[in-house]
Amino acid sequence: MSLSPRPPRVTIPGITDLPASAPGMTIGLFGGSFNPPHEGHRLVSEQVLKRLGLDAVWWLVTPGNPLKDHGELAPLPERVEAARKMMRLPDVHVTGFEAAHGFRYTFDTLSFLRQTMPSRHFVWIMGADSLMSFHRWDRWRDIAGLMPLAIYARPGASKKALFSRAATALARFRYDELDAPLLPYAETPAWVFLTGLMSALSSTEIRARLRQNGSA
Repeated sequence: MSLSPRPPRVTIPGITDLPASAPGMTIGLFGGSFNPPHEGHRLVSEQVLKRLGLDAVWWLVTPGNPLKDHGELAPLPERVEAARKMMRLPDVHVTGFEAAHGFRYTFDTLSFLRQTMPSRHFVWIMGADSLMSFHRWDRWRDIAGLMPLAIYARPGASKKALFSRAATALARFRYDELDAPLLPYAETPAWVFLTGLMSALSSTEIRARLRQNGSA
């Protein structure tokens, strides 16, 4: 199977810069297309910040997800600016830095951050719906070995996610919810499944609704 070429590197001042950080900080990494960003993204960020006791959450706005159709993908600067307007918590920062390095896969992004910022304690944040398909991600087992995973419940996906291929393979490394604050410092693999407030919003449904309203 031939590998697709790495996307071109695109540097956009104010868009592709990494947020400021300091040694010892605990930082949640929340990746996605954010096409568009919505209240569900905000809810997950607020809950993970609180439940894990993180210093910050970084939204990593991807240039394009290899598992998704890019036909309706808005330009990166538009998605970054829209996310910043909606997410106004001082501890949540939005960046499109992956574009500046030509990263296409999550493993490349996380590996880079671990290597260049070894004194930070990173946690990868995913929704339960992403956990269901996690085994399809490029080098997913290596991702689990790079940094701890915080999985947040999603309507209609939570029960299925806990019996997914990846969850089953990583079952013995799961932390109890009460021990969630320990996750940023855990040896990997390590993950926690967080339940609580949920939003049924999804970017896919929002785009579909906008298309329908536009054609009405």
